[in-house]
Amino acid sequence: MPRARATKLDPERLWKYALRLLGQRAYSAGELRTKLGLRAESRETADQVMAKLKEYDLLDDRKFAESFAVSRRENDQLGRLRVVRELRARRVSAQVAESAVRRAFSEVDEQELAAAHLTRKLRGKNLAEYLSDERHLANAFARLQRAGFSTSASIAVLKRFASRAEELENLPEALSADHDGDGEATE
Repeated sequence: MPRARATKLDPERLWKYALRLLGQRAYSAGELRTKLGLRAESRETADQVMAKLKEYDLLDDRKFAESFAVSRRENDQLGRLRVVRELRARRVSAQVAESAVRRAFSEVDEQELAAAHLTRKLRGKNLAEYLSDERHLANAFARLQRAGFSTSASIAVLKRFASRAEELENLPEALSADHDGDGEATE
């Protein structure tokens, strides 16, 4: 059964809709523009509401990106590369995303963050014993890569726990590029 089309909104109703969306969670300007464009009675209406949101300082990609980057670093213990990838997926410009991530990670030791991420994800396991299995070691390496940590930081962290981690240095660089952020192999 096809879904009913959403009612097109006039400027006043679109403004209320935008405020309701922003009350639920933060949005980048690109994300919100897309959402409003789907509901606006015209492109001009969406542009008016976007301009009004910026005028009231309710929409600022720099603030959004900085807050997002700090949150993903602190709460999810993700690496720089993953945070940049997620910001780009949320339609934040490359320059703003890179700048926000640079500031958010400026005082962070990537190896320590990667170790904390791995320890959290594999909690309850004796890491030295668990990572002695070649498959578990490879999975832990792939997990760190998907979480956005550099190859060198990932290997350095795994060397702390597994004697065979040095073998990972011989893997082709393309291995880490063969997976996207969701852990699915790319074509």
